[in-house]
Amino acid sequence: MEKLNEVTAKIMDERFGKDNVIALATVKENKPYVRYVDAYYEKGAFYVITYALSNKMQHIKETPAVSIAGDWFQAEGEGENLGYFCKEENKEIAEKLKSAFSEWIDNGHNNFDDENTVILKIKLKEGVLFSHGTRYHIDFI
Repeated sequence: MEKLNEVTAKIMDERFGKDNVIALATVKENKPYVRYVDAYYEKGAFYVITYALSNKMQHIKETPAVSIAGDWFQAEGEGENLGYFCKEENKEIAEKLKSAFSEWIDNGHNNFDDENTVILKIKLKEGVLFSHGTRYHIDFI
C-alpha cells in the first residue's frame, strides 16, 4: 500500500473533483445498505449534501464506518456529519459544493432554510484506484 502521492492525487482530483455519482454503503445491525449519492472529492474526502434525518445519516451516527465505490475506485472510510450546510464553519466547503453541483443544486430538492440540510464528509482511509491499466492501493491517512 502506498500513501496518496502526486500521481494518485492528480487522478483523484481529475476524476472526482467535480459532481460525481458514487455508491455509498453504510451498515446497521450488521446489515449493509447501499445507495447512490452525488459527491465532490477534495483532499482525501468526499462531500455530500444530504438530510440529517435520512437513513444513511442515522446509520453513520451509529456506525461511522462506510465504503464507497465510484469510477474504477473503491475505498473505505468514516462518515462525519459536518452539520448545517449554511453554518459559518461550512462556508468554504459549501461554496465549493454549490459550484460543483451548480447544475442541480437549486432544483427544489434541497431546502437550505432547513437546518437538517447538512454536509456529509466521507474521510477516506484506504482504497483501490485503477487508471490506464495500473492498480494503485492507496493509504489516505
